[in-house]
Amino acid sequence: MRSWLWGPAFVAAIAYVDPGNVAANLTAGARYGYLLVWVLVGANVMALLVQYLSAKTGLVTGASLPELLGRRLRRGPRIAYWLQAELVAAATDLAEVLGGAIALQILFGLPLVWGGLIVGGVSMLLLMVQSRRGQRPFEFVVMGLLLVITVGFMAGLFVSDVSWPDAASGLVPRFAGTESVLLAASMLGATVMPHAIYVHSALARDRHGHRPAELPRLLRATRWDVVASMLLAGAVNVAMLLLAASSLQGMGGTDSIEGAHSAISGTLGPVIGTLFAVGLLASGLASTSVGCYAGATIMSGLLKVRVPMLARRAITLIPALAILATGVNPTWALVLSQVVLSLGIPFALAPLVRLSSDPELMGGYANPPALRIVAWIVVGLVVLLNLALITLTLTGGG
Repeated sequence: MRSWLWGPAFVAAIAYVDPGNVAANLTAGARYGYLLVWVLVGANVMALLVQYLSAKTGLVTGASLPELLGRRLRRGPRIAYWLQAELVAAATDLAEVLGGAIALQILFGLPLVWGGLIVGGVSMLLLMVQSRRGQRPFEFVVMGLLLVITVGFMAGLFVSDVSWPDAASGLVPRFAGTESVLLAASMLGATVMPHAIYVHSALARDRHGHRPAELPRLLRATRWDVVASMLLAGAVNVAMLLLAASSLQGMGGTDSIEGAHSAISGTLGPVIGTLFAVGLLASGLASTSVGCYAGATIMSGLLKVRVPMLARRAITLIPALAILATGVNPTWALVLSQVVLSLGIPFALAPLVRLSSDPELMGGYANPPALRIVAWIVVGLVVLLNLALITLTLTGGG
């Protein structure tokens, strides 16, 4: 296997370990212990399938998912579709900037607004690497940040007292009221992220080009790329929940990332607390850059409008800074942003399954019947979870 063909999936995987994941996973573990482990495991299995289908579609067709949709939708539906996709991108960007700002406040005591500005500035530098040096150097930078994220979020697991029998029992699907469903939807939205579905097709296409003669080799490499990156992202997510369940459950003040950091530092030591904060900062910096790349892919594909990524970064930074300036609880804003992402998943996932199963578009690389069935089951499960979220929230059930 030519490992140098790897990279696009690891960039997409940043979306799976962003600050929204941190907020959702820590909140779930602190409030419900090991109850929702099954959500993360199931979501990461779904993510593996989804990200491969996205990358395969980009490689086979030579077009991104938004481009394919833009060619097929009439003007009105195309604009409506773009609006919901932009809402998803905005929710993504909000989570990344908020998380990075919180990390800078924890590490250096900076006000959240100043932290948000710094995160935005550094993300612009990362995007300049991509625009001036090409995708491969950008991949190396993002993969380096992914390594920092992995160390920062998994370090505490090795010194915490995890109850492995309880963790195993958390693999049994169940809920404990309305709020647990809200958190499950938030965890799903933070794991199977719509913007990652859109952008992976572009990342694979931009990295490898459209080379029909080399498709078998590229698709084999892509499968390994996706499996390795999703296993890593899944391990980090589960580690966060296990850490919270074992060290934070029942403790007061852990309903925010700042409170969780304080509790982690008090329980596991300042070194673990600092590593956690550094991982959170790396998560915010990397994911906001990838999120901006995804937003540009969505706009250019659906509207055929290309806005320079640095200009787009400056514009999309404004809502996040406004949230920080209003004094809204940033951790809860993070969790709610992930719910918005969860509601946007079917709009990205259903077209992906439909297009990747189309023999006229994909030729001999169209999804075989068994894979098609599994993919539509995944779509159905996502839709059902979101319907349960809406119903329980509106009725106050649970």
